[in-house]
Amino acid sequence: MISRADAAALDAADPLASFRDRFVLPEGLVYLDGNSLGALPKGAAERMVEVVSREWGAGLIRSWNDAGWIDLPRRVGDKIARLVGGEPGEVVCTDSTSVNLWKVLAAALSLRPERRTVLSEEGNFPTDLYVAEGLARLLGQGHRLRLVPKGELLTSLDADVAALLLTHVDYRTGVRHDMERLTRAAHEAGAIAIWDLAHSAGAMPVDLRAAGADLAVGCGYKYLCGGPGAPAFLWVPKRLQDSFVQPLSGWLGHAEPFAFERVYRPAEGVGRFLCGTPPILSMSSLDAALDVILEADLAIVRAKSEALTSFFIEAVEQECGDAVRLVSPRVPSLRGSQVSFTHPDAYAVMRALIERSVVGDFRAPDVLRFGFAPLYVGFVDAWDAAKALADVLSSHAHERPELRRRAAVT
Repeated sequence: MISRADAAALDAADPLASFRDRFVLPEGLVYLDGNSLGALPKGAAERMVEVVSREWGAGLIRSWNDAGWIDLPRRVGDKIARLVGGEPGEVVCTDSTSVNLWKVLAAALSLRPERRTVLSEEGNFPTDLYVAEGLARLLGQGHRLRLVPKGELLTSLDADVAALLLTHVDYRTGVRHDMERLTRAAHEAGAIAIWDLAHSAGAMPVDLRAAGADLAVGCGYKYLCGGPGAPAFLWVPKRLQDSFVQPLSGWLGHAEPFAFERVYRPAEGVGRFLCGTPPILSMSSLDAALDVILEADLAIVRAKSEALTSFFIEAVEQECGDAVRLVSPRVPSLRGSQVSFTHPDAYAVMRALIERSVVGDFRAPDVLRFGFAPLYVGFVDAWDAAKALADVLSSHAHERPELRRRAAVT
C-alpha cells in the first residue's frame, strides 16, 4: 500500500523540485494537462512584458533589426534542436504542426516520385491523417494514405510506400513507438521516415539523428510551454536540406527576402523552410520557456516521468480498483509522459475532477488522460489526483446531467 506520506517523501528527494517555482501555478490546483497546454513559465511572462512594452512599444518596426526579431525562428530552432537530437541549423521554429507536416510530407513524396503510399497507423493523431489525405487529393496522381493497426506497420512497408508517418507518443494511450526500429524498417523498404514529436519533445530525450530519422515536426505549446497557439517546429537534417522542395515558398524562405525579386530562390539551409512573417509575441514566449527547459537534464526529467506515471498508476489502481481500466503501457519505458484510463462516462468524470481542481482531459470516446510534466508536477499531485478520482467515482458525482453536456473543447 502506498500513501500520501510516500508521495511527500518522493517529492522531498526530487532533484527537479526547484523547477516548480519557475512556473505560474494556481494554489491548490493539480495540473495534469501539460500534454495539451504547458504551464506558464514566469520567465516567459516577463519576456512578454519586455517584448510588448519595449521592443514593440518603443522600438516599433526597428526591432526587426535592433531586437533581432528577423532571426528569432532560427534562434528558437537551435534551442529546440538541443532537445531532439538535431544540430545547429537543422530546426526552424515556424507555422503550426499541421502546416509543417504538409511541408515535410510533400518533400518526402518528391524524394520518392515513383511511390504513391503514405503509411500510418489507424490511431494516429487525426490532424496528421487529415493533412496526408488532403495532400494526396491535391496531388491527384494516385497517392493515398494507407492506415493499418499498430502491430502491422512493419509488415506493411511494401515497395509502394514513399513515407512512414508516425507520432512518437500516441496522444490517446501514451504508447511510445520504437523510433529507431521503425525508421530502420522504413529505410530497408526504401521509404522516408517522418516523426511527429508533439507528445515527446521536452518530456524525454529524443535523438532524431541517432535514430536515423529523415524528417520531423513538433509542437511548441505542450511540453515546451510556449503558450496557447505557440508556433511549432520542423527538423530537416543537413543531408536532406538541399534536396528539400519547399511547397510553401513564402517570402521569408527566399534567399533574399528584402530584394523583393519576382522569382523565388530558396534560402540556403534551414531558412528555406520558413514561409510567412513569424508571430513574434508567441515565439518570444516560447524562446523564454525553452531557456527554463534547457536548464534541466532530460535524462533526469525522463526518470522522474517514469517514476511519476508509475506511482500514479499504482495509486489509481489501489484507490479506484477496477472502476477504471488502464490503457497506457504498464512498462514505463514503453509509454510517454502520460497515463490514460478508460471509463464509460469519461467525459463527465473528467468534468467532476476539474470541479475538484484536478485538471486532466478527455479524449473520445472514453479516455481519461493525465499528462505529467516533470518540471512542475510532483508525486503529491499524483496522489491527490488519484484520491480525487476515487472520490468522484465512489460518490457518483459524475452522474449529474449537467456534467455530460459537452463543451467546445474537451
